[in-house]
Amino acid sequence: MKYQENIEAIASLQPDYLGFIFYEKSPRNFTGPIAELPAHIKKTGVFVNASIDFIVKKTKEYGFKAIQLHGDETSHFCQELKQKLESLYDKIELFKVFSIKDEFDFSTLNPYEGIVDYFLFDTKGKEKGGNGYTFDWSVLANYSSKTPFILSGGIGLEEIDKIQAILKTNLPIYALDVNSKFETQPGLKNIDKLIEFKKHIYPSDKRNKKTTL
Repeated sequence: MKYQENIEAIASLQPDYLGFIFYEKSPRNFTGPIAELPAHIKKTGVFVNASIDFIVKKTKEYGFKAIQLHGDETSHFCQELKQKLESLYDKIELFKVFSIKDEFDFSTLNPYEGIVDYFLFDTKGKEKGGNGYTFDWSVLANYSSKTPFILSGGIGLEEIDKIQAILKTNLPIYALDVNSKFETQPGLKNIDKLIEFKKHIYPSDKRNKKTTL
């Protein structure tokens, strides 16, 4: 999210998380204040190879309830960051992003087990997220970890059938992360498309999966 009026409009759809990117190379890089949001929406800070001090500073400034790490952060870095944040605040959720295309070595996740709250699987592409296309979800059939994960990467209205199918599996999918397919420009979301998406994925609005925007 990037623009105040749009943030307020999207918040009215009651997503579980709203993400704010702090990465100067991103066209979605966020600056300025965040309008007051309903208490149940978890403001999420998204960082790429940022220092612990910078992440803590932004968490203090914006009151984040979740942190998403989208760079090359090591398990040691994640552990140090989590300990630092939890010494200052109530529990803060930690997401660690891993990018996938046609294959993935899930043993890469082992050092992060028990440290991060959720993995997030995104599409490997030119940009650090927001590439606009999905990876091969069949790769996830090899996922054996008990750590829940967030499904991301090019999810749009065209993927409704695929989403409904994968949600029927036993995979521990915690949330759906939607972004570029619902944008009219970077950081500006199309509320009509999101309403349509919500209608198909949560027809009765009795969610068993979270939504991040």
